[in-house]
Amino acid sequence: MEILTNTSLAGYNTFGIDVQAARLVHYDSVEELQSLLWQREREGDTMPLLHIGGGSNLLFMGDVAATVLHSRIKDIVVTADEGDNVYVRVGAGVTWDAWVQYAIDSGWHGLENLSGIPGEVGAAAVQNIGAYGAEAKDAIIYVDTVNLQSAEVRHFAAGELDYGYRTSRFKTDLRGRYAVTYVHFRLSHSFKPQLGYGGLGSTLRERGIADYDLTPQALRQLVIEIRNSKLPDPAQLGNAGSFFKNPVVERDVYSRLAADYPTLPHYDAGEGRVKIPAAWLIEQAGWKGQSLGPAAVHDRQALVLVNRGGATGADIAALSRRITDDVRTRFGIDIEPEVNFI
Repeated sequence: MEILTNTSLAGYNTFGIDVQAARLVHYDSVEELQSLLWQREREGDTMPLLHIGGGSNLLFMGDVAATVLHSRIKDIVVTADEGDNVYVRVGAGVTWDAWVQYAIDSGWHGLENLSGIPGEVGAAAVQNIGAYGAEAKDAIIYVDTVNLQSAEVRHFAAGELDYGYRTSRFKTDLRGRYAVTYVHFRLSHSFKPQLGYGGLGSTLRERGIADYDLTPQALRQLVIEIRNSKLPDPAQLGNAGSFFKNPVVERDVYSRLAADYPTLPHYDAGEGRVKIPAAWLIEQAGWKGQSLGPAAVHDRQALVLVNRGGATGADIAALSRRITDDVRTRFGIDIEPEVNFI
């Protein structure tokens, strides 16, 4: 366990916002986390707790007067191998993209479309990360946690977590109550590529690559290539990837908009609802490539807000509010941040 006091969190959020944490604790096992929680109880420590992952979905609004917890649990263990399915327990502190590569190298499939997403495995289970028609929930079967008040271990089946579009119970009624320690995945020995979303299939056809010639590693590299063409590297330009969720509206709302905007892109969301790309709404509202002080909208992907240098959380939040106000005024649609404001 490593305990740091009055330390910068600039390296623990991909926006690069330089705020201070009263205390930062890196723990390497479930037992270390439990020991810390029991010690807090014995000493009557009432400082709030904040658990973070890689900080790829956080916007710090100021210094953090809390004990910030960060998992360094990084073991990967096969718990069962039955027929076409393999079951793997992965430590919450494992970097997500390293886990995807590890799975592919091991001949386990189902995560290829989630390549290149920043962050850690534990946070992926909280956020239900997704891209190119796939979501983390598609492969998650259990999530192991520690109760941050009682230090008790609790195992949640995926069905208990109300997984939805970029959300789970860890972001609603369970928010701040549990630390994710391990995530259990069910993957397949068979490679069944999903190519119907985000231009994956059309890009392959343009390159003359037949579906049956596609390898898991080639699909991974294609996903990363497309992501990199649209999204800036946080090491070069502070950002949290997609800042806004794509709004899902009733079909009559979509029909009204489509009458005025015949080229409006959309996706069937089921149950009479339609998903509309937030990036299109933001671009139509005139914000793509625009800035508000040191905070800006990326010039290649309107979903991405960036720190051009020296931006505070308040700067990014102010830009976010201006964008949502303008989209609401023009289209009558509310777009919501995907990023968590701390």
